[in-house]
Amino acid sequence: MREWVFKMRGGLWTLLFVIILFMAKKTTPTQILISLPIILIGQLWRCWTVGYIGLYRGENVKAQKLATTGAYSLMRNPLYFGNFLIGLGWSIIAGVIPVIIFVVSFYILYCVVIIPHEEKFLLSKFGLEYSNYCKNVKRFWPTSLSNLSVSSLAGRGITKIFDMNIIMKSEIHTIISTIIGTIIIIVVCYT
Repeated sequence: MREWVFKMRGGLWTLLFVIILFMAKKTTPTQILISLPIILIGQLWRCWTVGYIGLYRGENVKAQKLATTGAYSLMRNPLYFGNFLIGLGWSIIAGVIPVIIFVVSFYILYCVVIIPHEEKFLLSKFGLEYSNYCKNVKRFWPTSLSNLSVSSLAGRGITKIFDMNIIMKSEIHTIISTIIGTIIIIVVCYT
């Protein structure tokens, strides 16, 4: 089942968006003003992450090497953290019930199903290297806020070259989807 959910994660993300949209209530300018920075931070976080991992899209879990730099030095699942922020922002626009539905659905889809599926693959491929990485870096939140300091980031390999071209190859679809999704949810909830 986990493999199927991983393959369908894009479609399930779209379905979750549609559910949020269907459950949406009339929004306020305050809700929009609160949510837009969260959505923007989520998308920028994803761009920062992608710039360090290379091409990643596909129906199967894959990794040429273990990503431990950039956002991966702070948490093991930074792309999904970016997704969480984007979805949370959309949900805030849509109302309290959509926020609850989103958070519970996200937890089940990602934390219970998708992430363990990926972790099993990474452990089988990278073994001790991945085990040690897991001991030092948490799944979904920085191990400590001190990881956010410039000196500690540099010490954890952040100086690896960031590749902007990867964003244009791999992340442009998500950027466009985030912009369109945000416009749709604002139009539906505000008008």
